[in-house]
Amino acid sequence: MIEGTTKSIDIISVLDEFVQTISKKTILVLDNTPRHSKAFKKKILFWKSLDLYIYFLPPYSPELDKIEILWRFTKHKWPLFDAFLNFNKLKDRLNLVL
Repeated sequence: MIEGTTKSIDIISVLDEFVQTISKKTILVLDNTPRHSKAFKKKILFWKSLDLYIYFLPPYSPELDKIEILWRFTKHKWPLFDAFLNFNKLKDRLNLVL
């Protein structure tokens, strides 16, 4: 879990670590968030050479983005009212849900 804003370099770092753990062709599906910068896009060929393939969802397609479905469900169905009292309670509740 990363608290605060994530930047492209954070995503690149996570994927650089992840690609070292795969042993077969792996496809990673991502949304088109602006965090996928030029630096990120330059790494795509490197990851592909290690059998990690990046596939971008079409713009604005929340029905295809499983995390959007999870976040919507989490936001409307799972939170307890005390989760919104402060950031630590919200973080604890999200950790429990996830």
